[in-house]
Amino acid sequence: MALKLTSIDRVDHITKDDFVKNYLEPRKPLVIRKATESWPALQKWTFDYLKEVVGDKTVPLYDSSKADPSKPINAAASEMKFADYIDLIQSQPTDLRIFLFDPIKQAPGLLDDYRSPTDLMGGFLDKYPNMFFGGAGSVTFLHYDIDLAHIFHTHFNGRKHVILFDNKWSERLYKIPYATYALEDYDIEQPDFEKFPALNGVEGQEIILEHGDTLFMPTGYWHWMKYLDGSFSISLRAWDKSWGIKAKSLYNLTIQRKFDDFMKKNFRAKYMNWKEELAVKRAEKSLKSKV
Repeated sequence: MALKLTSIDRVDHITKDDFVKNYLEPRKPLVIRKATESWPALQKWTFDYLKEVVGDKTVPLYDSSKADPSKPINAAASEMKFADYIDLIQSQPTDLRIFLFDPIKQAPGLLDDYRSPTDLMGGFLDKYPNMFFGGAGSVTFLHYDIDLAHIFHTHFNGRKHVILFDNKWSERLYKIPYATYALEDYDIEQPDFEKFPALNGVEGQEIILEHGDTLFMPTGYWHWMKYLDGSFSISLRAWDKSWGIKAKSLYNLTIQRKFDDFMKKNFRAKYMNWKEELAVKRAEKSLKSKV
């Protein structure tokens, strides 16, 4: 019994035609090793440099504890000065992460240090991308992004283990209803197939990202990430051309999110227990139908 994990394709460089034909249109992940070779950030963005430009900023921190049913999915566990957090992840393992932090708003000069890969596709979303920081051993729970963007995820100053799944496996991954994350009761690295049988045979891909690697994650891809070293990443996002996907993104960000927040606020644990039970039922049904 096992997950079926294969390696993600890796290239140093790729042409637009090859990227669109072999990865963007078929929605297939790819690691581009040297997409960042012209970025000043590749050498410039050290921990000391980031501490220098945004070290005084107080940042929210997230841990690996299961989500509180009465709080939004992105509720922080604590907070800390950014410089103190960087010292922490450089000195010892910790499960504390910085999620969706935007130091570029505090230090606009960082905008000059990276490049959106517009040579590969269009539709990039915003001027200020998201950055993510983690200590050795910290884990980003299994989820897919609610806005359904394509993601170019570049890693710095360490290693990160990434596991991806196509969205077609959502129910077998025990997707929580009215959300874009999975049941948090299993370990995707070493799943208990007796307790979570729907995971057996699910097909995914994995990679160890190193400094300067850029991972292309197509729209809707489930991703789980574990920091093997204290390190950080930047995500650049681009719209898919499909109006159907854009409409689904709008639905997720408005109707679904507001409904879910309302239900959590008013019914709390009762609502969350119902969602988890439904996730299990749907997973078992999907397993029986061999989806």
